[in-house]
Amino acid sequence: MELTANAPTRSVLAVPMVEPTEISIDHTRTLAFATFYEEHYSTIARGLSITLGDQSWGREATDEAMTRAYDKWDEVAGYRNPQGWVYRVGLNYARSWHRRLNRKLPWTAEQVALPDTPDVALEEALRDLDIKYRSVVVCRYLLDWTTEQTAEALDLASGTVKSRLSVGLERLRNSLEESPTHETGTK
Repeated sequence: MELTANAPTRSVLAVPMVEPTEISIDHTRTLAFATFYEEHYSTIARGLSITLGDQSWGREATDEAMTRAYDKWDEVAGYRNPQGWVYRVGLNYARSWHRRLNRKLPWTAEQVALPDTPDVALEEALRDLDIKYRSVVVCRYLLDWTTEQTAEALDLASGTVKSRLSVGLERLRNSLEESPTHETGTK
C-alpha cells in the first residue's frame, strides 16, 4: 500500500504517555492487595462458610467482599482490621441475598464440616444457632479474633459482642447437653 498525501497516518506521538509514577503506584497497590488476599482469603472463606452453613456461599461471599475490597483498597488498607471489614462485607452480601431470596439458612443441603471436629452434634448445634450468635462465635473461636476485632468486623459494640458470645455459648452448651450423639469426653 502506498501512502499518499491524503492517507491518514498514525503518529507515535499521538499515543498518550503514562507517567512512570502512575504505573508504580498502581503496581504497588495491586501487590499489596495480592499479599492481603493470599494471607487472608482462606481464613475468611472458612469463617463465612461456617457462619453461613454452606461452603459455596461462604466462598461466594468472600469473593464478592474481596472484589469490593480491591475496588476500595486504598481506603480498606488503612483500616485497623481490613480482614474484619472483608468478613463483614461478605456476611452482609450473603444476608442481602438471603433476604432477597426469602430463604432460611442454610441455603443448600451441603454441610460444612468444622475443622478437626468429628463431633456431629457440635456441628449441628452450631448450624442451628441463630446467625447473629454464630457469627460472633465463629469470629472469636474459629478466626481467633479479639473482642475488639470481632466488634469492628461485625459493626457492633464490644459489649454486644460479649453478650452475644455469652448467649451463643450458653445455647451451644444447652444444645449439646440435650444431644444424645455428643461426645462429652467423660467415661
